[in-house]
Amino acid sequence: MGNWAELGEEITKLGSTQDIVRREYLKRLYKFTGRNVIAYYSGWLQKKLDPWLVSINDNDKNGFMSSLKGIDRSKGLDLILHTPGGETAATESLVDYLRSLFGTNIRAFVPQLAMSAGTMIACSCKEILMGRHSSLGPIDPQFNGIPCQGVIEEFAKAYNEIKGDQAKIPVWQPIIAKYSPTFIGECQKAIVWSEYLVKKWLGTGMFEGVPEAEKTVALGKIVEVIASHDQTLSHSRHLPPERCREIGLKISMLEDNQELQEAVLTVHHAFIHTLSSTAACKIIENQNGVAFVTMAR
Repeated sequence: MGNWAELGEEITKLGSTQDIVRREYLKRLYKFTGRNVIAYYSGWLQKKLDPWLVSINDNDKNGFMSSLKGIDRSKGLDLILHTPGGETAATESLVDYLRSLFGTNIRAFVPQLAMSAGTMIACSCKEILMGRHSSLGPIDPQFNGIPCQGVIEEFAKAYNEIKGDQAKIPVWQPIIAKYSPTFIGECQKAIVWSEYLVKKWLGTGMFEGVPEAEKTVALGKIVEVIASHDQTLSHSRHLPPERCREIGLKISMLEDNQELQEAVLTVHHAFIHTLSSTAACKIIENQNGVAFVTMAR
């Protein structure tokens, strides 16, 4: 039996009641699958904060580095995603890091929402597991909430209308004045970047081994939909599993394995409880209870 100081350290290590419950169910999921588990959870639905705090950013790498230290990489990785998305550069760096450790032996679990860059991460995995209630989202890039494709479409429309009728110059002038040529160029580059990454990750992961001609068609169809502002109409559009399957993504349903579904959804609810009841706004945690928590100030 430990002394007062040792017992105090043990209590501190266990954490709050929220931590104990959450970690217990993460451990149970790990024991069920036999695979490493990392939960990446954002509290954007629970808290109205600076978007940077709750979105994917470069600081997340520290959380993943902590959570992956010392684990058995041969067991692969199950990544539970609940995020609104975030920075493309941070997303690319994070996927590169995870693949450097696990190759493509990574599965994405989406218990509720993995939007935007969260969808990009899911597409980098060998398999995506969703429930009937789960959704992915469009990957068309945004600048401060402004859709890059929308900017280019608006600029092209102005150009064509003015070319056909000079009298429309006064109508379009205040609208086009919002955009500098540099901004439009950055929008074009952001679109190319996000589409390139998703095609590359799908081709080397989910569609690895598929004949090249078949792969090209499949990737083209997927990106044509999830990267198109014109087709999805809104960056916040929810794409349910049946729609994701229609466009060609390889989706497995949690409902096909009731025991797995229960284990994953219990973890999900435990994390949502923590984000709803505490000051935590982002949690990155593994099956061993190693956690990186961002607190709302």
